[in-house]
Amino acid sequence: MANTTVDTAGHVLKHWRPDEPSFWDSAGRRVARRNLWISIPCLLLAFSVWMVWSVVVAKLPLIGFSYSTSQLFWLAALPGLSGATLRIFYSFMVPIFGGRLWTTISTASLLIPAVGIGFAVQNPATHYLVFLALALLCGFGGGNFASSMANISFFYPKKEKGNALALNAGLGNAGVSVMQFLVPLVITAGVFGTLGGASQATSAGGQLWLQNAGFVWVPFLVVATLAAWFGMNDIADAKASFKEQSVIFSRRHNWIMCILYTGTFGSFIGYSAGFPLLAKTQFPEVDSLQFVFLGPLVGALSRAATGWISDRFGGGRVTFWTFLVMIAAVAGVLFFLGIKTQPGAFWGFFAMFMVLFFATGVGNASTFQMIPTIMRQEIGRLMPELSVEQHRRQADRESAAIIAFTSAIAAYGAFFIPKAYGTSIALTGGPAMALYVFMAFYALCLVLTWLFYTRRNATVPC
Repeated sequence: MANTTVDTAGHVLKHWRPDEPSFWDSAGRRVARRNLWISIPCLLLAFSVWMVWSVVVAKLPLIGFSYSTSQLFWLAALPGLSGATLRIFYSFMVPIFGGRLWTTISTASLLIPAVGIGFAVQNPATHYLVFLALALLCGFGGGNFASSMANISFFYPKKEKGNALALNAGLGNAGVSVMQFLVPLVITAGVFGTLGGASQATSAGGQLWLQNAGFVWVPFLVVATLAAWFGMNDIADAKASFKEQSVIFSRRHNWIMCILYTGTFGSFIGYSAGFPLLAKTQFPEVDSLQFVFLGPLVGALSRAATGWISDRFGGGRVTFWTFLVMIAAVAGVLFFLGIKTQPGAFWGFFAMFMVLFFATGVGNASTFQMIPTIMRQEIGRLMPELSVEQHRRQADRESAAIIAFTSAIAAYGAFFIPKAYGTSIALTGGPAMALYVFMAFYALCLVLTWLFYTRRNATVPC
C-alpha cells in the first residue's frame, strides 16, 4: 500500500514523492502550497528592493543631486549587474543549504540596502560612490530569484511544475510594479513620522521623503523572514553538492535555454529597470512615472496567468510565437519614437511597451516549462543506466539547477538594457540603435526555438 503521509524530521521532508498521485493528493499538495505561498511574498519583496533604483534615480535630481543622464542610467543598471552575478552563486545554494534556511537568509539580507538607501538620500553630501555601492547591494534582491525558483521546482510534480513556477515567478515579478506604484506614493508624505527623518525640498518648491523608498520595505521584510524560517521546509532528496550540480555545464540545452530565457526574462527585467527613465527622457512633457508601473504589472500577471497554456500546448510552441510578437512590438516602439513630436505618440509608445511586457511574461512562463520537459528526455538519452526513480531524481535535480542558472544569465538584461539605452543616446542622440539590437537578438531566439524544439523532427520536441 502506498505511503500517503509526509515523513518529516523537524522542518526537513525526508521522503518527498510529488509524482506519486496518492501521496500528492493526500499530503503533498498541502505542504507544497504552503511553501509556495510563503516563497511568493519573499520573492515579491526581493524584486521590489532590486528594482527600487528605477524610481529613485528619477527623483534624485529633484532634491539636489546633480548627476548626469549617464550617471543616472548607471545607477539604474548596476543592480541588474550585481543581481545577475549573484544569481550564478544563488543558483546552487538551495541543494547545499536547504530551501528554508537559504530563503530566510536571502530575504533578511535585503534589509541592508533598504535601510542604507533610507539614510543615504537624506544627506545631500552623500558621495556618488555610496549610491553606486547601494545600487550594487540591491542586487541581493536579484539573486533571490534563482534560489527561489530552484526551491519551488522540487516541491511540485511534472504535471503542475509549469504552473507553480509561473505563479512563483509571476507574482514575485509583480514586486517591480508594486514598487513602482507604491514608492511614488510613500515618498510624498512622512509616513514614518519623526523616525523616518525630515523631508527634502524639491527644485519645484515641494517636499519629498525619498528615504521612504527604502524604509517602506523594512517591516515587510522582517515579517517575510520570520515566515520563511518558521513556515517553510527543506527537502532531503534535493540535497546535492556543487560538484553534483555542475554537470549542467556540459548540457548543451542549458546554454540554449540561457539564450532563450535572456530573450524573455532578460527583456522583462531590463525593460522594467529602464522604462521609467527612457519614458522620461524621450517624452519629458508627459508625467510618465504615474503610468510606468503598469508595464511590470502586465508582465508579472501574464507570467502568473499563462503557465497553464504551456503545460497544455507545449512550452516550445508558445515560446516561438512569443518571440514573433516581441519583434513586432519593438518595431512598433521604433515607429512611435520616430514620430514622438506628434500628438498621441507617447500613448502609441506606451501601448507597444505594454505588448512587450505582456509577451515577456508569457515567454517567461513557457521557457521555464520547457526546461523540465527537455531534461526528462535528455537524462533518459544520456544516462540510460539509471532506474526509473534515479532518472526522475536526476532530471529534477538538473532541471532545478538549469532553471536557476538560466535565470542568472538572463538577469544581466537588467544591466544591459538600461546601459544600452544610455550608450545609444550618448552616441546617436536616441535609443533606436539599442532597440534594433534587441530585435536582432529576438530573431536569433526565434530561430533557436524553431531549430531545436518546434520544427518537425526537432532534437527535443517540447
